[in-house]
Amino acid sequence: MLALVAAASYPAAEGNQSQPVPEASTDARALPPIVLLAPDAELAAEPDAEAEAPPPAVAPADEATLSAPGELTVLEVRSGDSLDVLFRRHGLSVVDLARLLKLKEVAPHLKRIRPGDLIEVRHDGDSVLALTRRLDLTRSLVVEAGDDGYGVGYLDHPVEVVVRQAHGRIASSFYVAGIESGLSDQAIMRLAGIFAWDIDFALDIRRDDWFAVVYEEVWQDGEKVRDGEILAAEFRNQGRSYRAVRYLGPDGRADYYTPEGRSVRKAFLRAPVDFTRVSSNFNPNRLHPILKVKRPHQGVDYAAAQGTPIKAAGYGKVVFAGTKGGYGLAVILQHGGNVTTLYSHMSRIGSAARVGRRVQQGQVIGYVGRTGLATAPHLHYEYRLNGVHRNPRTVTLPEADPIPGELKAQFASATNDLIAELDSLAPTRLAAAE
Repeated sequence: MLALVAAASYPAAEGNQSQPVPEASTDARALPPIVLLAPDAELAAEPDAEAEAPPPAVAPADEATLSAPGELTVLEVRSGDSLDVLFRRHGLSVVDLARLLKLKEVAPHLKRIRPGDLIEVRHDGDSVLALTRRLDLTRSLVVEAGDDGYGVGYLDHPVEVVVRQAHGRIASSFYVAGIESGLSDQAIMRLAGIFAWDIDFALDIRRDDWFAVVYEEVWQDGEKVRDGEILAAEFRNQGRSYRAVRYLGPDGRADYYTPEGRSVRKAFLRAPVDFTRVSSNFNPNRLHPILKVKRPHQGVDYAAAQGTPIKAAGYGKVVFAGTKGGYGLAVILQHGGNVTTLYSHMSRIGSAARVGRRVQQGQVIGYVGRTGLATAPHLHYEYRLNGVHRNPRTVTLPEADPIPGELKAQFASATNDLIAELDSLAPTRLAAAE
């Protein structure tokens, strides 16, 4: 179902200044009661992750403006196309196109097009009577000709956010267990990402580990469009349970915390690269594979394909970026608490890693290679505290900031129901209910 949310009429001159239209809220607390839907619904494509900001607001208009007369032509953008090319190819007026691009509410959404985009145009001969373009999952731009010029409006495409539960026990792999529980690839990766600071999902997973998750799905016109946020999750790994709940703070920022209000994030990532295996562990007595002499291995080697992105393990300042002896191309970051991290054997250094710059946790600082004394592509990663090497895989990582004291009551109120849902999904409770 489509609903016109805003429209206005402008002459062919420039449009008026206006305020942003707020996007439809997807906060679960503002939605209707929880609805559980069938798990076999077809998954549609994700919306454009680079969707533009909401267009300026305009005055209300009559829904009758949506049924413009004229012949309908769908412009499909191909590689190398511009709007001028598209209009000329279909015999549409480039003069009308120029008028459309003068409207401040229209220009940002037409100047940026990509292969595969569709733009619907109703026209009489070459004269443009109406134009519609889907902006994102929930909105479309509508422009229609009138007596006083073009009218600009926006169509609302309502979505419904529903909450689901899933749980599984690992027999062969976490991924297989996730799929069998009904989770999508995207949800499985998000779940792993929440606990990545505590669990190494490549090396630490064991048979009979289990997980439980409460998450959102986004539906539109009776079909599942995509996964929403993970609201709460628990992962039991090697006999130890880790829990996380999503909390949206008063500043509008969301993050994951333990039920006690501690951040599940750590100040450092456990592994700064997506790797296939640990090719060499922290070992003070290792025999060097090339030099054939006893030389301590004071870091961890993560085998990965050539060119795999390397991420900053934590927020810090770049204090070295260049060639460093047997390390080859390397980057060193200085963090708080007298911690430094080193990343070496890169194929190339990322543009963000310039000496003196500050980088965010997870920001790409380089790419896996085999420069220096390396026998195969991998990342050699070191973690030093007060100048002393520590094992990156076992060192206790400092935690990020917890929930502030003044927000603890609000946090508890917002997350108590989610924690209760996790309790209900524990294997012992599920078994008792059967």
